[in-house]
Amino acid sequence: MNASSETWQLGNQSVEVTHLEKVYWPQSGFTKGDVLHYYRQIAPVALPYLKVRPVTLRMHPQGVEGTSYYLRNFPEDAPDWLRQVQYQPKTVSHPVPLPLIGTAAGLLWFANQGAIEFHLWGSHVPDLTQPDQAIFDLDPGDTASFTDVREAALRLHDKLEQGGVRGYPKTSGGRGLHIYVRLAVGYTFERVRSWVKAVGQQLATTYPDLIAIAQGPTHLGGRVTIDPGQNSVGRNTAAPYTLRASTPHPTVSTPLTWEELDTGNIRPADLTPQVVLDRVQRLGDSFAAVLNTDQHIS
Repeated sequence: MNASSETWQLGNQSVEVTHLEKVYWPQSGFTKGDVLHYYRQIAPVALPYLKVRPVTLRMHPQGVEGTSYYLRNFPEDAPDWLRQVQYQPKTVSHPVPLPLIGTAAGLLWFANQGAIEFHLWGSHVPDLTQPDQAIFDLDPGDTASFTDVREAALRLHDKLEQGGVRGYPKTSGGRGLHIYVRLAVGYTFERVRSWVKAVGQQLATTYPDLIAIAQGPTHLGGRVTIDPGQNSVGRNTAAPYTLRASTPHPTVSTPLTWEELDTGNIRPADLTPQVVLDRVQRLGDSFAAVLNTDQHIS
């Protein structure tokens, strides 16, 4: 075993991590080893969001400037201690195995294979057809600023509060924001999608220069779009605390408080892995209520 490989004991499993010196972000020198160390440290906070939801992985085996691809199915060469769930899509005749990550060993095994980003379904086992959260994906157009996204999120916050519903914000890891509304059991994806669309249309009517419902390309113009289609079976959203393969340095999809958004001092590009680890140590997990707050929508 060469000097850039180690065996880490993670709970009951040992995981070999390799090529730790490989540079994943050439502009900042952030390495594969840095990625693995981040995920090892953040695992206790991140795993509760991952453990019951199918995960889609964005793989960058040669770093952010190399070829990337999405891994949606459980890999055939995965060790037998990794978990999976069978899902039957309407478009194929056989069940598809999907990865589940419930341990630090599983998280680090996939990261060692080249996974930089972890994206989650909006439903969980055992019933993947039933969502337990509504997601408002606030996506800025190419001429919109994060100030516009922040303003749109605050208007959405007001609208949700008027309806007796609490939303929880996090950065996308890029230029956008994700607002999560945790739901009680009993809703379908169609019902959640129509509710998100109705709320978004009301906001777009009230703030036509700021907010729009996504139609076709969502990255154009000066408005912030809301895509109700994000609330569909099989669609996935960046997990809380996942790294994002942005350049010139890694950023993190970071839970925030409404007070932070209101003050306007947050810049997504500043939310680097070390900053986020320091935040969690200092502030705890501001997103934790998403795990256990059951709410009803009208």
